[in-house]
Amino acid sequence: MSDSRPVALDEIDRQLISLLQINARESVAMLARQLGIARTTVTSRLARLEKTKVISGYGVRLGQRVMDGGLQAYVGITVQPRSGKDVVRRLSAMGQIQQLCAVSGEFDYVAWLRSDSPEQLDQLLDQIGSVEGVEKTTTSIILSSKVDRGHL
Repeated sequence: MSDSRPVALDEIDRQLISLLQINARESVAMLARQLGIARTTVTSRLARLEKTKVISGYGVRLGQRVMDGGLQAYVGITVQPRSGKDVVRRLSAMGQIQQLCAVSGEFDYVAWLRSDSPEQLDQLLDQIGSVEGVEKTTTSIILSSKVDRGHL
């Protein structure tokens, strides 16, 4: 039986998570030094944070230069009433959509896209706009990343 209560995080947990968001490859010894606690304490806290899924994994973030002139964009998507499930299913099949989130506010969904060229992005936006149930899209092309602590 899984426990669905939220995990209580203290200030050391929050600081540890912040340090890992900056550099997930930081050594336990360096984390302990920065936090002013014992290495064994860092190790046990990491184990607890991983076990409780506060930390669900570690990954690699690609630098923007790796994309070889590629583009990234966020697209706000407004859908017709009662068509969200079908729209999500169709958008899920598009490999260039890196992430799709249901959001509050002006849009129903926000998609994060990657494409190799402006032409490919234009085709993808046309494809998204032609999905049955999509009422409107608004696109913002990412010019540069100012802070990036990983994704989602």
